[in-house]
Amino acid sequence: MTEPGDAPAAASEPASRNLLTRIVAAAVLIPLAVVIAYAGGWLWTALVTLAAIGLFLEWLTVVGLAGATRASVSGVVALAVAGLCLAIGRIDAALIVLALGLVVAVSMSPERRNWVAAGFLYAAAAEIASVLVRLDPVKGFAALIFVLLIVWVTDSGGYFAGRGIGGPKLWPKVSPKKTWAGAAGGFAASLAVAIGFAVFGLGNIGPLLLLAAVLSVVSQLGDLFESAVKRRFGVKDSSHIIPGHGGLMDRLDGFVAAVVVAALFGFLRGGADGVGRGLMVW
Repeated sequence: MTEPGDAPAAASEPASRNLLTRIVAAAVLIPLAVVIAYAGGWLWTALVTLAAIGLFLEWLTVVGLAGATRASVSGVVALAVAGLCLAIGRIDAALIVLALGLVVAVSMSPERRNWVAAGFLYAAAAEIASVLVRLDPVKGFAALIFVLLIVWVTDSGGYFAGRGIGGPKLWPKVSPKKTWAGAAGGFAASLAVAIGFAVFGLGNIGPLLLLAAVLSVVSQLGDLFESAVKRRFGVKDSSHIIPGHGGLMDRLDGFVAAVVVAALFGFLRGGADGVGRGLMVW
């Protein structure tokens, strides 16, 4: 005989298993990403390039163009060649390759060419920005870790605050599970990261708080953007490559937005070769 309390307990089991899977996956992937980020150089560039290729292919799948072989192949080749250029320090050549790759990928697409262009630019921006932020040998690692931590704590803080507090939804038409409480929790967690960096002498507290606030908001907007794209095409997960997290787009949506804004900010302060220094030196 089923007791009244059995159904909620049974219903909570999948959620608990999903949380455990997320934690285990994060416990494996986060240290690996940090180690490769610390190594920098061609190893970080290779990881970023593979991620960019994955993002582009998942984007094509989400928008219903998984069968557009010529468009996908041309885009993948362009991202790969651009990665090789970045690995040898030729940012100018990488930009030229990506520009040509965009033209070819779009021209090779049988339909939805605007979506192909958007997906390629999304992946290319993530590739270039991720390399630029890490490029500076002195401050690049600190700058990259700052961006990664902001994205991670914004996501985790939002998850736990949203589940623990609940309340009004942030944008139910786009992302039914996200709440204002979660957004505030993630934002507050990002400020704690800025305080920690200031304590360790990696920047002045005022500018770091401002940068953390901007990147946290941008990260959440990137998450909502990816959710909007998936909802537009009736897709739940971009793929199932990461246990408990879905696909690369599902996991990296906030990071892509944040690292692009961080790279732009650093570029304005330190130039193409000093993006990381521009972020961490005030």
